[in-house]
Amino acid sequence: MSATLTATEDCGPIAAHAIGQEAASTVAAILKALADPLRLRMLSAIAADPRGESCVCDLAELANVSQPTVSHHLKVLKEVDVLTAERRGTWVWYRITPGRQQAVTALLESFAPAALARPLDTQSADVVRPDFDARVTRLADELAAEIPELDAQIVRSIVRESYTALASTARVTTALIPLTERFARQRISDLTKQHDTSAPQVLFVCVANAGRSQLAAALVNQISDGRVIARSAGSQPAHVIHPHVRSLIADIEGESAAADRFPKPLTDDAIRAADVVITMGCGDVCPIIPGVRYEDWAVGDPALASDAGVQAIRDDIAARVRTLVDDLTH
Repeated sequence: MSATLTATEDCGPIAAHAIGQEAASTVAAILKALADPLRLRMLSAIAADPRGESCVCDLAELANVSQPTVSHHLKVLKEVDVLTAERRGTWVWYRITPGRQQAVTALLESFAPAALARPLDTQSADVVRPDFDARVTRLADELAAEIPELDAQIVRSIVRESYTALASTARVTTALIPLTERFARQRISDLTKQHDTSAPQVLFVCVANAGRSQLAAALVNQISDGRVIARSAGSQPAHVIHPHVRSLIADIEGESAAADRFPKPLTDDAIRAADVVITMGCGDVCPIIPGVRYEDWAVGDPALASDAGVQAIRDDIAARVRTLVDDLTH
């Protein structure tokens, strides 16, 4: 009997699950158009422009090239239906094509930071990661005994969920238990409404919780001087805060406070505990909770910006924060 296997005998109808030829051709054409550094930078600038659109004259400042060259790159993006254009007087204005916003957000907010991150050797990580089960169990029991007003099983579940969420992105495991305790305590506080209800609470949400949302929370704490409580979370948290942002936070809060910050997963309880939820490039990931005010801030991503760009993003967020703090405290 022949040992040769056919697709129908053992491998399954793989082709039936692959992307179709027509769809693949369309997606490939768009990816080909995007495969240019300047085009990606222009797309990012347009997506982050608070006006919802950008002028050719603004985009020409991104690189030392002529305006016709900029127009050529924008035309390429327009031809694959990523951008739309409108002439007003002597200038042409560009915006993300309706219906493409979610795809552009996924590219810039999820794929780009992930592509820049150093790949994790999961095999070696599994080998060196110690077994934390006993320590997590002990922490869960200690918190359950400390908070008798909450069912012990709920506390234990929160602790284990917190550990699992943080461990999924951790590269250095030595701080996992302390971080788990801090995250679990915050979640319990949200659940039991133990935070100071006299001060408005703001929750900043982005994808990785490694850049703009962390920076915004630090700026609120500085500018409000305790009159507003600010926290942050991510729909897909990164393993560490971006170095550019950590340096900015260290300038704002000090080195020790910056070292204590870490990316945290978004939870429904965190949203319910907030008076204002501000999304920053994470799309529609936030559940809509009645009574909570929602805003969306279109600001650039520090992880993708130059040193000058990072400072400009910081100034933009600081201006928005001042307006927010004034609104919440007057």
